[in-house]
Amino acid sequence: MFRKVLVANRGEIAVRIIRALREAGIASVAVYSDADRASLAVQMADEAAHLGPAAAAESYLRIDRILDAARRHGADAIHPGYGFLSENAEFAEACQSAGVVFIGPPAEAIRAMGSKTEARKLAIAAGAPVVPGTEAAVTDLSAAQRVARGLGYPVLLKASAGGGGKGMRRVDREDDLETAIRDASSEASRAFGNGDVYLEKLVVEPRHIEIQVLGDQHGHMIHLGERECSIQRRHQKVVEECPSPLMREHPELRAHMGEAALKIARRAGYYNAGTMEFLVDRDRNFYFLEMNTRLQVEHPVTELVTGLDLVHWQLRIAAGGRLDIQQQDVWWAGASIECRIYAEDPDNQFLPSPGRITRLMEPSGPGVRLDSGVYEGWEVPFEYDPLLAKLAVWGETREVATARMQRALREYVVGGIRTNTAFFTEILNSKVFRDGRLSTAFLDDFFMQRQPMPRNFGAEAVAALVAAASSKPSDAMTRPQSGSHWLRSGRDEQLR
Repeated sequence: MFRKVLVANRGEIAVRIIRALREAGIASVAVYSDADRASLAVQMADEAAHLGPAAAAESYLRIDRILDAARRHGADAIHPGYGFLSENAEFAEACQSAGVVFIGPPAEAIRAMGSKTEARKLAIAAGAPVVPGTEAAVTDLSAAQRVARGLGYPVLLKASAGGGGKGMRRVDREDDLETAIRDASSEASRAFGNGDVYLEKLVVEPRHIEIQVLGDQHGHMIHLGERECSIQRRHQKVVEECPSPLMREHPELRAHMGEAALKIARRAGYYNAGTMEFLVDRDRNFYFLEMNTRLQVEHPVTELVTGLDLVHWQLRIAAGGRLDIQQQDVWWAGASIECRIYAEDPDNQFLPSPGRITRLMEPSGPGVRLDSGVYEGWEVPFEYDPLLAKLAVWGETREVATARMQRALREYVVGGIRTNTAFFTEILNSKVFRDGRLSTAFLDDFFMQRQPMPRNFGAEAVAALVAAASSKPSDAMTRPQSGSHWLRSGRDEQLR
């Protein structure tokens, strides 16, 4: 096993990895920009290295500075987390050249799956179903028009490199195709340095379901089942769960999708943790979408249901260890749901809400997991994605998990900035969510009927906490105003 690992990331995922390293008895090195000098990850790590200014291009995306930090601190491996350089084949190759282990898949697999068009070709070669579309980038308008007519409108333009909804455009009629190609290509070029886009038939209101795969360097690979990621805003996942409600009615689908995922991964020469993303239509036909060659943001829901620690397995596999789990040994117990807690204002077009966290009360209790990267007094920077934490819960059933998440959201109080915690309560209260009738159109329909929660959601909890700390009763129970949750008084440590 490694002696010291540098974590080439920031925020909650850096904290998550540092905790896993500590559990494994491995020393950790955090990296930070000017904006993250006082971050939780820096405070938790055994050592820390400054990378540069706040701009990611001058810090977290600088391969040379990260490798120099690894050399200076004597790290023998680097964990990239997700985002930034995690799916950068050049970074993986640079690590290898520098004699530092990259905790992830081989550079060849990253490169093969990094281009969506190349990944489609590989999936087809592996015999996996793909959404009908072009196998190469669109370079000629007249050719694109012919393809779109053959597919039938609506069609979808997608960036060949990258993801997260960048360089993606829905096109409902031919008159809009030229403008859509220009706009999608321009956005893709700005986001990924590659303006190539390709065409797909638009699958109307599909479910977005992904399969977690895990493989070692000795050729053994398994899948850990699915995650339902259909609740999305602007092609960004918002709520994830495991297992998918669809699998309760059609358990055979998991086996079919899992086998397809393994075929693609093996074809790519993949090892370590990775995720195959699929679309599932109304007739339960599934289509390969893309592969994420890294640890996913939503990995906690898989861990809670399977009982397997993906980061620990990433470390073992990268160190050359064997995956001693057979497919028949993987089982799924209960249900888990994750909400991504952002510093943003749902009532103001989800605009980011950077600023100082003046009050923080975090949820806990049975079945509650919080992967957080912030603390009271932390200044949320505006330079990065405003993700504060991932709140995940586990319950014996999906209904229990939903109730537990609602309880945890009521306990989660962040003062000084706006967050989306109340917005999640609205989602979980909706009948469509409770019935499990999910699709990527969920939020579009939801916003048409939305009745926002009061803007002071959770404010009663803050008032009660402050009052409790001021009066310092011994162990009395106080009840805030009607509609709030119960709080135990006298918890001075929660104010520190």
